[in-house]
Amino acid sequence: MIGWGQIFYGAALSAVLSGVLLAIVLRGRRLAVIVTGALAAAAGPIAWNAILRAAHGDQFFTDAPLAAFPVSWQDTGSGVFALATAVLALGLGPLRNEPARRTVTYALLAGLAALVVDVYLY
Repeated sequence: MIGWGQIFYGAALSAVLSGVLLAIVLRGRRLAVIVTGALAAAAGPIAWNAILRAAHGDQFFTDAPLAAFPVSWQDTGSGVFALATAVLALGLGPLRNEPARRTVTYALLAGLAALVVDVYLY
């Protein structure tokens, strides 16, 4: 079972990667969007992994037999929760007056960051 230290470590890495990706895409503009996306990329995986811990979801940590992309259900859940959190946070927050396509694009970067960090870094 994944421990809290590992959960917070992964969340921090997800936040950093999401912030970097958003800063590149936004060219450093719109600090509120970058920070919100980074926080969502951390909050989503924390929530998902807390659920797995509470439910004793050990079976979710089985990696797919793909050497290049050994994704597990746990990894996927982190990405999905980060995406959902980012869509809500960005759509109700700094991007509330922007087109949905833009909001979803930025939220996808946060979700992708959480997924990639989970698959490869912890």
